[in-house]
Amino acid sequence: MRLLVYGAGVCGSLFAAQLQQAGHDVSLLARGERLAALRRHGLQLAEQDSPDVRRIAVPVVERPADGYDLIAVFVRAHQVDDVLESLADVDGDVLFLHNWAAGAKPLRAVLGHRRVLLGLPAVGGTMDGGVVRYRAPNVLTRRVAMPIGEPEGHTTPRLERIVRTFRAAGLSAKAEPRIDAWLTTHAAFEVPLGQAVHVAGGPVALADDPDAVRRMLGRIRQNLAAMPTPPVPRAFSAVQTLPHGLLVWALRRFLRSATAVHSGLSDSSPAAAAELARLAEQLDTFTQVP
Repeated sequence: MRLLVYGAGVCGSLFAAQLQQAGHDVSLLARGERLAALRRHGLQLAEQDSPDVRRIAVPVVERPADGYDLIAVFVRAHQVDDVLESLADVDGDVLFLHNWAAGAKPLRAVLGHRRVLLGLPAVGGTMDGGVVRYRAPNVLTRRVAMPIGEPEGHTTPRLERIVRTFRAAGLSAKAEPRIDAWLTTHAAFEVPLGQAVHVAGGPVALADDPDAVRRMLGRIRQNLAAMPTPPVPRAFSAVQTLPHGLLVWALRRFLRSATAVHSGLSDSSPAAAAELARLAEQLDTFTQVP
């Protein structure tokens, strides 16, 4: 498969490297300082806390072109408008793999009805001076599959082909018939969690403030209650029914974990704040939560 990975942050870089190593024809789109660093040093990967850095030669491009079987987009929610503009006249299916709670309609308005698929990556890590650092897979993370779906929920031949391609490359993926609800559920958690972490100054600092965690949990519950469909996966409905104290304890424990500390939750950049603001706007269309 000939693929364009649009976005060379943590998720896009890990995704491109794995597909490249599986023998696919992959190009990685980057801009600015990231583009210059990739051209100078190549794609650099390392396990978290390891001194060993792997360099992978992935072709890097500055702008999209025709001829790709699939364009996989890894950007922040507030950057999607620019991506749509650059892909409007480029052929090929486009799989948006990022936080998003506005559904396919605004994407299709620019790209057309047939080109759009939705999903969310199941990989993560941090960027350390141009080196993408990731946690080695364990028994739990190997079971976390990347949800990918057609906006209408159909299991189409192209969806099956994409899932097979990703799985063959070692990327855990699954066809998700309720991908829109899946992404909205994720945003219903992600926005209050990310905003609370940002205000507190990091996940551990938030864990040390149980009152702030309680307020955050309350906003998550409000978001879930206002959703037009039940949460997906359905297990997230437990957040609305389990005892408040138990959930606060579980969230505080998670916030102190290595998974939280070495994830995007620790990103206090203006770009991270802008993404949360865009997602909050999308959620407000149905939650009406201030």
